[in-house]
Amino acid sequence: MTIPLLEIEDLSARVCDKEIIKGFNLTINEGEVHAVMGPNGAGKSTLSYVLCGKPGYEVTGGSVWFKGKNLLAMSPEERAREGIFLCMQYPVEIPGVPVTTFLKHAVNAVRAHQNLPELDTMNFIKLVREEGKKLGLDAEMIKRPVNVGFSGGEKKRLETLQMSVLKPMLSILDEADSGLDIDALKVVADGVNALRDGRRSMLVITHYQRLLNYIVPDYVHVFADGHIVKSGDKSLALELEETGYAGFIKEK
Repeated sequence: MTIPLLEIEDLSARVCDKEIIKGFNLTINEGEVHAVMGPNGAGKSTLSYVLCGKPGYEVTGGSVWFKGKNLLAMSPEERAREGIFLCMQYPVEIPGVPVTTFLKHAVNAVRAHQNLPELDTMNFIKLVREEGKKLGLDAEMIKRPVNVGFSGGEKKRLETLQMSVLKPMLSILDEADSGLDIDALKVVADGVNALRDGRRSMLVITHYQRLLNYIVPDYVHVFADGHIVKSGDKSLALELEETGYAGFIKEK
């Protein structure tokens, strides 16, 4: 029997004593791309933070298994080393830390966890330059401090570069299209799609259908009132584009 890559069962979570996630269920198998769509305030970003172990998000019920291991028992660092990556809606700036230094430590931490030898500086720089060129990142840009002075599109390209170099088993894209023009969106989507190899999976969180024109999902889920209220194939995203989310939101 094949073990799901990610299995979420009856997950509930709260922030500042307010319950946001309410009995959430989702199973993602290797190689699948799932899109979670929903209105503002539904809890989509909260879901991504809970899965990555961000402090301040309290799990009050349910379970999450990643590659058959108890994800909720892991620290954020352990989750990252196991192969979970969060492409953030608003990437943070890290003054004083060059992109190359940041990425080299991250890559070698993952390789050590996998009992692989570290990449030396020459091979690492070659790898980053090759992947960065595909994403339109200038070679000088990767020498700059992480995200400092970067435009919105450059920040998203850098997030995609991190995915390309780290090659996580599960990439969580939280509003990856936020602030991107069409050209930048296509570049980022091409980088994401290059990771689709039949084994790596993705959880794409978005408001809008336009991102799913470029990163075509296997499954689409409507997230409202803290849980999934409807699931379908990519045609569900087109339906939402036509009808909106009003029919899924409970009046309070």
